[in-house]
Order: sequence, then structure tokens, then C-alpha cells
Amino acid sequence: MTTACVCLMLTVTIPLFGQATTKKWTLQNCIDYAKQNNISLKKNQVQHLSALEDVEQSKAALLPSVTANTSQNIVYRPFIASGQSTVANGYVQSSIDKVYYSGSYGLNANWTVWNGNRNRNNIKLSELTAQQAEVESEITAKNIEERIVQLFVQILYTNEAIAVSRQSLEASTLNEQRGKTMVEVGKMSKADLAQLTAQRAQDEYNVVAAESLVKNYKFQLKQLLELTEAADFDIAIPTYTDAQALEEIPALPLVYAQALEKRPEIKSALLAIQSSEVNMDIARAGKAPTIGISGGFGTNTTSMSDKGWGNQLKTNLDFSVGATLSIPILDNRQTKTAVNKARLQRENSLLDLKDKQKTIYNTIEKYWIDATTNQSKFKSAKVAVESQQTSYELLSEQFRLGLKNIVELMTGKTNLVQAQQNELESKYTTIYNIYMLKFYQGD
Repeated sequence: MTTACVCLMLTVTIPLFGQATTKKWTLQNCIDYAKQNNISLKKNQVQHLSALEDVEQSKAALLPSVTANTSQNIVYRPFIASGQSTVANGYVQSSIDKVYYSGSYGLNANWTVWNGNRNRNNIKLSELTAQQAEVESEITAKNIEERIVQLFVQILYTNEAIAVSRQSLEASTLNEQRGKTMVEVGKMSKADLAQLTAQRAQDEYNVVAAESLVKNYKFQLKQLLELTEAADFDIAIPTYTDAQALEEIPALPLVYAQALEKRPEIKSALLAIQSSEVNMDIARAGKAPTIGISGGFGTNTTSMSDKGWGNQLKTNLDFSVGATLSIPILDNRQTKTAVNKARLQRENSLLDLKDKQKTIYNTIEKYWIDATTNQSKFKSAKVAVESQQTSYELLSEQFRLGLKNIVELMTGKTNLVQAQQNELESKYTTIYNIYMLKFYQGD
């Protein structure tokens, strides 16, 4: 199957696993796959299913409980005297056997009619707990998505940094070759040539180090995706334009307002407050009376009766109906303690909400500051790259003609590479932070 997915702002077509071309994972591929396979997320989903079972259990507590029971017994009385009588299953038996058999059968029902509305509040509490479990899955999914985006952008940035390092290596190699020629004709010392060789070796090292860094980022990304056997794992490399780094940055107050409406962390905190309020109602129910209704019927049989088994079942049949009223008077302060603890839990939940609101604001503000700062850096870096490129080209030509020394050439090259790296870093940092601001908006 061929899949077309959007990677940030670019659509990339993905070939089949079984085709000769290695599958290229887009950002959306990575996110979708992680949501289906990440173990932490699966654990959250299992907890949600478990919470849903608790909801069904709390609803069932509103219904009567019915139990059926039977007991079968063989009794041996070795020293009983003849002519005496005995009691079996509540009946006096004049016919006495040293060994006899008896059985009882019953069906009983119990129903709690009222217990301070505790059962219905337990349903509310279990439903809120299930919603919290679902929101926890959303929080985990958001955290995974945020980490995937971070790793994805780091891979993209480092890939472009590798290209810059390779260009630098090509220039260093060319300068080294020119130096060798100049040494042969006596226009450069071997000491200067050694510096050019060292520069070329350093650029080779920089390329290898950057390639190793990409492999490490891909390894971390594979871990999030729970991919253990994809040795040829690779991502689709989209093309980002300068316009994407220069687009309008969302306003900080707007992003924060929308985040408060949509972020699962806020939903979880609000659900925790509701749960604490329901817990207070449940705790207060400890002062309320409990009313219950019970009923049942039973019968029994014995081998010492001269009546048949079926006849005994009929004649020994009895029915019972009853009601109970339990009024708490003194409970060793249990109810008061439970109410106070529930009230304290509500205060803690309110504080937790404020803490999460502050954390989200700080996170958004950091993304906004980084986006604004790096967008300005990117504008300056573009000008610097153009200037340093022109300067290095002039220095290279003057060096070839013997008008510039080795120090000036290497300084010019270092300045150019640094400017190119600054441009790349500010570009990708800006794009990443703008993306994350939109992410917190619910995009």
C-alpha cells in the first residue's frame, strides 16, 4: 500500500515495505505509528479499559444481589439411644438413624435502597476516573508526539549541517591541494601546508561526528516507535523554504488561551477537581442512614423422614422478607476525617490546576521567545552568509595568486562555515518553535 502523509508542510509519498526502495518515514508516519505501538501509550489505554470496567461495576451496585445456596451433609451419631428423638434441619425427628443424610436449599436477595446516595456518587466518581484515564492517554500521546517532532527536526537540521560540513571539506581538500602545489614551487612553507592538512582532517572529523549524531537521533526515534528490527530505518527529508522560517509567529496570549481549552493536562486537572468534590459527597454519606431490603426462600430434606424427597422440599419450603435500617451514631470520627481529607484533596487539585496552567504558560512563552529570537537571528544570518561567501571567494582567489596568507584564508573559511551553521540553526529552530506554538494551539 502506498501512503501519502503530510510532514509539517510537505506531502511525501511513502513506498511499500516490500519494495526495493527503503521506506522513508514522514513525521506523520512516525506519530501515527507511535500512537499504535508505543508501550507506554498502550499501558495507558489498558488502564482506561480497566477504569471502564469499574464504571460498570459501580452501576451494578444499584441492583439487588441474588445468591443461591445449598448444603449436603452426612451425619454420624454412634452413641444415640433408641427411643430418643433428635432435631434435624429445625424439625424433631422421632425416627433416629446413627447415620443420616440431610440437605438444604435456598435463594436470597439483598438490595440497598438508600445509603446517603453513596452508590450513585460512586458511579460519578468511577466515570470521572475513566475520563481521567483517557486523558492520561492523551497526555502521553502528546508528550510522545512532542518528542518525535523534536527528534525529527534535529535529524533534519543535522542532515543539512552535514551538507555544510561536506562543502567545507571539499574546500579544505582543494586548499590542501593548492598548498602542495605552492610548496613544490616554493611559495608556501611546509608548516603552512600542515595547517591546511589539519584543517582538512578536522572537516573530515566534523562530517563523521555529524553523521554519528544523526544515527543517534534515529536510534532514539526508533525507540519511541518501538522499532527493534528496522536496521534500514530512515526518514523522508522534506525541503523547507526560508519563507517558512519567516512566517508570522502566533501571538503568545492567543496560543495560551487556546491551549487552556485544548491541552489534556488542563482537562485532567479539572477532572481531578470534580473527582474531589464527588469524594466529599461520598464522605458526607457516612452520616446518612442506610436502608436495605432482603428476601428469600429455602427448604430442606433429611433421610430420617418417611416422606419422599420431593414432598419434603414442598412441605419444608419457607419464605422470608425483611428490611433493615442502620443509623450511624458514633463512628470514631471516621466520617469527619474522610470529609476533611476530601476537602484537602480538592484544595490540592485546585493548586495542581494552577501549577499546570503555569507550566503550560512557561512552555509556550519559551517557544514564543525562541521563535521570535531565532527568526531575527535568521534574518541576520542570511545577510552574514552572503557576505562571508563573497569574502571567502575573494580570499581564495587572492590566496591562489599569493596575495593572502594561510591564516587569512583559514579565518575566512571558518567565518563562512560558522555563518552557514548559524543560518541553519536559526532557521530550523524558528520552524520548530513556530510548529510547537501551533501544536499547543491544537493544530
